[in-house]
Amino acid sequence: MIDIDEPLVAELISEQFPHWSTLRVRAVPQQGWDNRTFRLGDDLSVRLPSGEAYAAAVEKEKRALEFLDGKLPVLVPSVMAVGAPSRELPASLVRTSMVAR
Repeated sequence: MIDIDEPLVAELISEQFPHWSTLRVRAVPQQGWDNRTFRLGDDLSVRLPSGEAYAAAVEKEKRALEFLDGKLPVLVPSVMAVGAPSRELPASLVRTSMVAR
């Protein structure tokens, strides 16, 4: 498992997506096993694989969300950007829009 906290997420956002660097990063209260999830501002979320073994799921999740968009009677999160591996986090970074609070 990779130790992922708010300062690390803020650093990754600043490096890879400077246009979102002013948005506040907050960890969600309940975390999953495969991913760590953070709120980015009021309307976005950042999901990061918690370990190398889960990194392959990033692209699979992106493809699934894009495929489902507009095909279900409920809102599906939109993938806003996918980050690149970095020195601090060797797995890809996924950011999706939030559809509910």
